Amino acid sequence: MRISYNWLKQFLKIDLPSEETAALLTDLGLEVEVVEKYQSVKGGLVGVVVGEVKTCEKHPDADRLKVTTVDLGDGNPPVQIVCGAPNVAAGQKVPVATIGTLLFDASGNEFEIKKGKIRGQESHGMICAEDELGLGTNHEGIMILDAKLKPGTPLAEVLKIENDEVFEIGLTPNRADAMSHMGVARDLRAGLLLRNKNIELITPSVSAFKVDKRTLKIPVDVVDAKLCPRYCGVTISGIKVKPSPEWLQNRLKAIGLSPKNNIVDVTNYILHELGQPLHAFDAAKINGKITVKTVAAGTKFVTLDDTERVLHEDDLMICDENGPLCMAGVFGGKSSGVTETTTSIFLESAYFNPVTIRKTAKRHGLSTDASFRFERGIDPNITEYALKRASMLIMEVAGGEMTSDVVDLYPKKVEDFSVFLNFDKAFKLIGQEIPKETIKKILASLDIKVNSITDAGLGLIIPAYRVDVQREIDVIEEILRVYGYNNVNFTKKINATVANSPRTEDYKLQNIVAHQLNALGFHEMMANSLTTGDYVKLSPQLKEEYNVSMLNPLSNDLATLRQSMLFSGLEALSYNINRKNGDLKLFEFGKTYHKLLSGYQEKKHLTVFMTGDRTAESWNEPQRPTDFFVFKGVILSLFDRLGYHKIEDKPVQNDVFSEGISMGFGNDVLVEFGVVKKHIIKHFDIKQEVFYADFNWDLIIKMISNKIKFQDIPKYPEVRRDLALLVDQSVAFESLYKLARQTEKSLLKQVNLFDVYEGKNLPEGKKSYALSFILQDTTKTLTDTQIDKIMGKLQTVFQNEVGAQLR
Repeated sequence: MRISYNWLKQFLKIDLPSEETAALLTDLGLEVEVVEKYQSVKGGLVGVVVGEVKTCEKHPDADRLKVTTVDLGDGNPPVQIVCGAPNVAAGQKVPVATIGTLLFDASGNEFEIKKGKIRGQESHGMICAEDELGLGTNHEGIMILDAKLKPGTPLAEVLKIENDEVFEIGLTPNRADAMSHMGVARDLRAGLLLRNKNIELITPSVSAFKVDKRTLKIPVDVVDAKLCPRYCGVTISGIKVKPSPEWLQNRLKAIGLSPKNNIVDVTNYILHELGQPLHAFDAAKINGKITVKTVAAGTKFVTLDDTERVLHEDDLMICDENGPLCMAGVFGGKSSGVTETTTSIFLESAYFNPVTIRKTAKRHGLSTDASFRFERGIDPNITEYALKRASMLIMEVAGGEMTSDVVDLYPKKVEDFSVFLNFDKAFKLIGQEIPKETIKKILASLDIKVNSITDAGLGLIIPAYRVDVQREIDVIEEILRVYGYNNVNFTKKINATVANSPRTEDYKLQNIVAHQLNALGFHEMMANSLTTGDYVKLSPQLKEEYNVSMLNPLSNDLATLRQSMLFSGLEALSYNINRKNGDLKLFEFGKTYHKLLSGYQEKKHLTVFMTGDRTAESWNEPQRPTDFFVFKGVILSLFDRLGYHKIEDKPVQNDVFSEGISMGFGNDVLVEFGVVKKHIIKHFDIKQEVFYADFNWDLIIKMISNKIKFQDIPKYPEVRRDLALLVDQSVAFESLYKLARQTEKSLLKQVNLFDVYEGKNLPEGKKSYALSFILQDTTKTLTDTQIDKIMGKLQTVFQNEVGAQLR
């Protein structure tokens, strides 16, 4: 939100430096993110002065140029300036840009005035036209100024150039009361009052409001007072729609608004001055009475942006006898808007139900200055005042006369809130005792009335416009922010407690793993849990019906909670690779979200990514790309750090891997890792191999938290035997793993794949698998005869079932 300092000073007569005011506003909770300079004419016409043309002669070497001498009023002799304007003449008062002046044309382009020669004649400045000063588009000739002006007078003083400072405030959504200059001034007054600066809040007077004649009365009917608790309106006739005066345009430009015409500009001015949105209808386009109601679902309505919208049955509309004229509190209609031919208007000021406005704005994808305020809750008691203030301004800038009484439909007043403030609770939460008189002073400065006083606390009446202050804790927060967080004393005594927490708490294990990965050169990342629902199409195992979708997404790219952490990680890899950072080691702790038949489910994961070269570029060592076994070593180091040993390798079940394995105990899979399929990384424009591991963190926590189980270390040694098998390209390690387990169930402890070879010296369509088999008997030492028998059985099964041959 942008707040003009000059505009703010209309409410408070202060002369504080903008930096001091910005600091005070920030202390009050209205965080000023930046203070910008604003000038109604870019550059402020610094260096441009009034000059008097003393002589004007034809240029000796150019038919269209003239050589002039100009008195700049600086006590020096007149300077010579070459000018090409046809209307320059002796005796004129003209604007002169002196040497070194920076000018900005109508397009905002900067150029500097320098001493030079034009066709052999020296020129010490420039006599300016409107467009050269950024004052307009006219370039037919130079500007002729009032002959009474004194040479040397700065042109900025003559034209009353406005210099302003604008506060960019990062307003929190709950502070609907501060979404205007008056609201900010109200807070600033409270802050100044506590700092012993008692400054009156000056509100614009409407005491001169009067009805001139009652010739254009438009009846109003509100069908549902719950949707529109208050509605005011008045007609103004005999107006002339034209550009707004400079002062009004400057106010709007300073806060980033483009002036339209005097009627629309006044409604925007009041919105940002008082926080009350208004809407002006062309009275000639209203047929019969105004009716505030909902219309039938499917009704079509064309808004001011020339877009046809299909209305919902709950959309509140402003209608006449022919149909909708305006989407209440959100957007005006094209058929009833003010145009250059408008001569009479019906001016609306209302208080609409915030929930209704919010739902309508969301349904139609509209976010206007009006809906932004209505849906957060405005002041219901300012409605008529804002209408009168706007009416008087319109007649000031557009002429006309008031041609009806103010219609004010307010059947049930929106009541103020009652809250009881307990002193002891307030002091306990704040951390120190604030004088009770100071508390009363702060509350009074915030328009919070003290209804009753007891030894225990205060009975308070909160104004209706403070929709964010409805509980005792809210009142305490208000007291504290005005009192100043910086004024709360800190004790010199340090109190500490030691909590008894188990070593297996989630955050402790996360720190252990994170430190381990950091030591291995990995960086932790954090990705948005919201992503696009289209990613599930990259993996058949992810089902679209399991997506958890947002009701009101910010965009299609942030519409669904992720089912897999792979894709957000690939987004990060792609972003870095595209910026010449291709050697990456990343990890992330996060959750996935699933909508299952049994209900919504969250699962916690640890994901690890590696891609690119494993070592940095060096003159004495060649670069070596990351490979599967380097990545496997990282995974095993994590298990070692967590105290997991003798983990079993299993075939991977996840279809995102072209090659991979899983690890766990029995039927419990702790991690799946491998090489991500090429069609998936291609979707993210990644051309290099990506290694990915997905840890089931919930299961890891559960297994570590279980009671420690142990068994005696076997007294008898384990035996390893290897087989190098030649198999078809279609044969997967999973098939060999299952066959081995089925063939020898008691003595075979592990089956590992430790080498895969494809290439020359192998028959076409074949590949080589190198498998290791760990055999062990817990009751006795295995003999060579037993081992050879088992290995023979395995070899026979492999040959018969998948056609494997020994290499």
